[in-house]
Order: sequence, then structure tokens, then C-alpha cells
Amino acid sequence: MVTSLNEQLRRDEGEVLSAYPDSLGYLTIGVGRLIDKRRNGGITPEESAYLLNNDIKRKTAEVFAALPWVKDLDQIRLNVLINMAFQMGIEGLLAFKTTLSLVQGGNYEQAARNMIYSKWHSQTPERCERLAKQMKTGVWQ
Repeated sequence: MVTSLNEQLRRDEGEVLSAYPDSLGYLTIGVGRLIDKRRNGGITPEESAYLLNNDIKRKTAEVFAALPWVKDLDQIRLNVLINMAFQMGIEGLLAFKTTLSLVQGGNYEQAARNMIYSKWHSQTPERCERLAKQMKTGVWQ
């Protein structure tokens, strides 16, 4: 027996935790949430902030689990690694073995240089250059 609108909508709409086309072909997510721009769908800035904060928490936990030594980094350089994991996933970040070794050893200048000489730089050069400068200087970019 259904006892709330929440339960009723979950039953009637279903719940899908990734984007899917609804019965009319419009992108939807969750419990019938229209996100398709063609029908003025989307999320609010507050919802975006909520999702981003959850994603940052998740990525931070992944980085700490995979690289326990990051607890010794200053917050600004730690955030470079979290930013990289956010973009490339934790597996992508962990592929930067030499760079991570340099960061762990405190050789931030060489770590930044390695970031610039990576394939990542050719894919998103502005982001890579900002984060490399942040790694080198310890100053937000």
C-alpha cells in the first residue's frame, strides 16, 4: 500500500540513476526528472551545487584511499590532485606515476613540468597549465 506521494511517484515513474530517454524520447533522470534542454528541462544552480559538493567529497575520499600520503600535502596542492581525479577519474590520476612520486617527494616544480609534458596537456591545455602552475607555486590559479 502506498502511503505518500514520494512512494507513489517512485512506483509510477520508476527510478533510474542515469540519463535515459523517456517514453517520448526526452532525456530524464532519477524519478521522472526531465533534463532535456529541448523541453526546457535541466537542474537548478542549487541542485548543481549539491551534486558538485557530493562529487568533491567522493573524489577526495578516493584520492585519500589510493594515495594515503596526500594527508601531508598542503590543501592547495592536494586540490590539484582532486581536480585531476575529478576530470580523469582516480585511475587516470594514478597513471601519473612519476608525477605523483615527485609530488610525494615535494619536488613540485618537476611535478608541474611533468604535468605539462603529458598527453593530458594536449587534451585540455588551459586546465593543465593552470593546475601545473598551482602545483608549482602552491597558489590558487
